[in-house]
Amino acid sequence: MLNSTITPLAAQTELTVEQIGAADLLVGVPSFNNADTIGHVIRAVRAGLAKYFPDRRAVLVNADGGSTDGTPAIVADTLVDFDVLFIGDRQSPLHRIVTPYHGIPGKGSAFRTIFEIAKRLNVQACAVVDSDLRSITPEWIELLLRPIVQEGFDYVAPFYQRHKYDGTITNSIAYPLTRALYGYQVRQPIGGDFGFSGDLAKHYLNRHVWESDVARFGIDIWMTTEALTSGARVCQSFLGAKIHNPKDPAADLSDMLAQVTGALFSLMETHPATWTPVRASEPVPLFGFQYETGVEPIHVNVDRMLEVFQQGLQDLQPVWSRMLSEESMAQLNALQGVATAAFRMPDDLWVRVIYDTALSYHAGVLPKDHLLKALTPLYLGRTASFVLQTQGLTTREAEHHIEALCRAFESRKEYLVTRWP
Repeated sequence: MLNSTITPLAAQTELTVEQIGAADLLVGVPSFNNADTIGHVIRAVRAGLAKYFPDRRAVLVNADGGSTDGTPAIVADTLVDFDVLFIGDRQSPLHRIVTPYHGIPGKGSAFRTIFEIAKRLNVQACAVVDSDLRSITPEWIELLLRPIVQEGFDYVAPFYQRHKYDGTITNSIAYPLTRALYGYQVRQPIGGDFGFSGDLAKHYLNRHVWESDVARFGIDIWMTTEALTSGARVCQSFLGAKIHNPKDPAADLSDMLAQVTGALFSLMETHPATWTPVRASEPVPLFGFQYETGVEPIHVNVDRMLEVFQQGLQDLQPVWSRMLSEESMAQLNALQGVATAAFRMPDDLWVRVIYDTALSYHAGVLPKDHLLKALTPLYLGRTASFVLQTQGLTTREAEHHIEALCRAFESRKEYLVTRWP
């Protein structure tokens, strides 16, 4: 369903956009209380535009969610010493728009504001980057924009080098499920830093999703899926290490998990004609020089994750029995009381858990929010199993286990398709 309303902008933002008139490039940075990191992000964006796109009219948009730590002021005041960076003075001036956003609090609402400004300025290419990045460099801006500006792509997904325990929702659900559904090997479908064409920004803006979980954590997977299902030309760019503010998977990620998986399942309902015929996946083009880089270690609390999983086996039997198949429940119950060192949740079981949950979401066997929340202990059990299986491996070696999980999602897809009403 199309959204025919115009996205509201603050009065001063309306005036600024009108004064700018038009631009070639736009880089958006959503923020909320990121004073410690956003100055570095803005300097990298500014330097990247000046170094790699000196003749292009560019706009930087900071869509802020009501920061109280001075984040917007840092964006407005941050300068770059181009002499130190050996960048000449021939670059076009960079317009900055620092604006609040309207709607549901969350990253998606910030992106909606960015899309609207891109539409009004009729830009050719856009990029969005997270405001808590500590590893962003000027080259990121080139790698996110150049495939669109020069190579004719519509969507650029990030390809990072990350610690094996960073991005566990991506590794266990978002990547393998997206790959199996739509047939494209986009490694970081919820990476947070993307490039996209002005036309794709208009497509995003016209979708009626802004009162849903897409307006929160669901925005990244929604953007990737909409690109894959709309016929857009999709590629990836290698950005090196992603160093930001990671979270222990045992910490409370239940809201993010529910919103990401909810968006994934909702998109399955929107695009069944696209994903049901797909039976294999293919690589997508990758730009950038791949190199080994150091990543920050992430310490995980396996005992805490297994404690939550085992408690779920005791308390959530009635719920899990409604959302999962008898075969899945039998295998899960066999894990009750298993010692930590011996605990393993096999790939095939985890694939069935996700497919069963997607089918139950579609069939409405439980209220959707209850079903998605009930997935948290299962996700923690699977994550604990992955940690125990890979704790002696390098990040590169652990990637082979993620690849094996992806192949399991693909090989078991018939299980999903034949049960989809």
